Amino acid sequence: MLHTVNKSPFQNGALENCLRLARDGDAILLLEDGVYAAAAGTVKSSLIEQAVKRHAVYAIEADLKARGLGNLIKDVRVASYGDFVDLVEKHTVHAWL
Repeated sequence: MLHTVNKSPFQNGALENCLRLARDGDAILLLEDGVYAAAAGTVKSSLIEQAVKRHAVYAIEADLKARGLGNLIKDVRVASYGDFVDLVEKHTVHAWL
């Protein structure tokens, strides 16, 4: 399963809900404002620091750049839009709103 999160973890509970219900081995893709969760050194960093132990966590490169994010949590994988398409083709998708 591929879980997509497009809301900021600072303004929405979608990421917490996703992480609570995602199964070991599921992939998580952060996009749009969801990429704020990939930033290192924030009050929400521990969510992703724990998630990368159980899941492949991706963040869309263009969304990171658009928001000026560069200091990412270790093991978060930066993904292109092409990588996004590959993930969608490979997995069933659940979008967290």
